[in-house]
Amino acid sequence: MHSDPGFLQIIWFVLVGVLWAGFFILEGFDFGVGILVKALARDQVEKRMAIHTIGPVWDGNEVWLIVAGGAMFAAFPLWYASAFSGFYLAFFLLLAALIVRGVSFEFWGKVDSERWRSVWEWAMAIGSGAAAFLFGVAWANLIHGVPMGAAHVVHLSLLGMLHPYALLGGVTTLVLFLAHGASFLSLRVDGDLRKRAGAVDRLATPLAALLTTGFLVWTLSAHGWAVQVLIPALLACGGLVAATALNRAERQAAGFGASALAIGMLTATFMTSLYPDVLPSTTRAAYSLTVANASSNHYALVVMSIVAVIFVPVVLAYQGWTYWVFRHRLGRDDYEGPLTPVAVIEHMTTGHGH
Repeated sequence: MHSDPGFLQIIWFVLVGVLWAGFFILEGFDFGVGILVKALARDQVEKRMAIHTIGPVWDGNEVWLIVAGGAMFAAFPLWYASAFSGFYLAFFLLLAALIVRGVSFEFWGKVDSERWRSVWEWAMAIGSGAAAFLFGVAWANLIHGVPMGAAHVVHLSLLGMLHPYALLGGVTTLVLFLAHGASFLSLRVDGDLRKRAGAVDRLATPLAALLTTGFLVWTLSAHGWAVQVLIPALLACGGLVAATALNRAERQAAGFGASALAIGMLTATFMTSLYPDVLPSTTRAAYSLTVANASSNHYALVVMSIVAVIFVPVVLAYQGWTYWVFRHRLGRDDYEGPLTPVAVIEHMTTGHGH
């Protein structure tokens, strides 16, 4: 019989969920923009516009992933160890996707060659899409449960992770983040690119609503229709329905807010579906890792709580300031002209105008 979790254990379980929600909301639109750059932008100026909507913030958004993983490691070391070792190959592929997309942002404009840029645009789209899909697969497997023995060693192959429920989870997050990215893009750019992004948003958001509803109905059917799970699930679906209506009314800011709410509530549904477990065992329920038996000792949780109270508001304030500084809408006038460092030097030395 597992003991009941203590107050600080519950607080840190909630905080881990909040960190994952922040990551999915912020990095979700990064993934969406990365997927859409090549498909939506018609010329080099529009591609620069799209990339620069997330250029100042994407690496800061990924900090949420590092902090979420770090919080899992520090507060629930057994959860971290079992999940990361059991999903090792899948997480390796996810890390590769994140590296490829990060490199693509930095390398895209380094050489004035259409072929060079095309390669990195494909890398951007594939890396962003693969990461969006794999995060959904990973979380669906956490909720579904994994074959795990008394020593909390997970015995799961990569193919074993790709069951129908997990695949639906991956497709759901892929389409949801794509719609979220289109919504963000329509907020941050002007001109024809904004119109195309809005059109994609109006198509992708209803599809995301259908997929999310199907995934959550499956989740609730498997785990019971408990109130603490049902409420965030309904809010997630309701947020996407609201986003669909707001997008059609061309209220982009409100639509983006509704999309962000839906992603946050989807993450809340993930966490409430798990609780009081953090990693359910499909081998035997007694082997499951719970909030109580997977956590660090009380002293460690107290120290971590003090550190979090001091530094989390600072990080939030800094990131909020960053978004405020880069809040203006981007247009063609912002990015017409020299396109690479080499071109800038040539432009300066030859004295040619725009």
